[in-house]
Amino acid sequence: MNILDAIVEQKRMEILKRKQKRPLSKLGTFPCYRRKTNVISLPELDAKPGIVAEFKRKSPSRGPIHMGAEPADVAAAYEAAGVAAMSILTDRKFFGGSLMDLKQVRESCPQLVLLRKDFIIDPYQLHEASAYGADMVLLIAAILDRREVEELALEAASLGLNTLFEVHDAGELEKYHPEIRFVGVNNRDLKRFKVDSGRSLEMIGEMPPGVVPVSESGLSHPKEIRKLWAAGYRLFLMGETFMKERDPGAACRRLMESL
Repeated sequence: MNILDAIVEQKRMEILKRKQKRPLSKLGTFPCYRRKTNVISLPELDAKPGIVAEFKRKSPSRGPIHMGAEPADVAAAYEAAGVAAMSILTDRKFFGGSLMDLKQVRESCPQLVLLRKDFIIDPYQLHEASAYGADMVLLIAAILDRREVEELALEAASLGLNTLFEVHDAGELEKYHPEIRFVGVNNRDLKRFKVDSGRSLEMIGEMPPGVVPVSESGLSHPKEIRKLWAAGYRLFLMGETFMKERDPGAACRRLMESL
């Protein structure tokens, strides 16, 4: 069993427990549930690269990254740096995150676009994302079939959530559904965790018409981002580059200034 399979198996057990502890009817009472979501300013992306700065404490590939980081503090610094959005890992076992991280950031930065990044396999998780204040959710092609992508994308839209659809190769794009506006290419192989940003360059010509292309993971240098932006990418999801630093917000600001 590879790490991706292990994560999904763990996720199925977690969801069953969470449904019992907090049924859908309770999620519907949360203040953020079905709120009007924030959106990424698309016109600005034609003028400069948009950074989606990530908050995560650890990862299966790197181990501990920044275990003591406070999500609200990092979010405020990211927002001040001018990021297009913030990605928040809500998986606890493998990434050290939680839905409370998402809730804290939403309360402290009400106008910041927030992506719930997790291994979403059940519509219940979309309702959680809405209840805890997300504006966007991640759907990973590698763990979903075409029918599941459609079901989840439509359910997300019904909740007012945007979807970032993550692929690793052209074959996974066959699962794309027209309801999805953002399509990301993960430069990290989720089975072997090998990183190659050239994957994004190979995939740009395969993008469905009208979507916003996103390059994810393994990005650290402004030159690399400028090259991908010139090729057609508009958003760049970056996590470890910032989170490995003592001050993730300052690292983010330096990179954005260099762009």
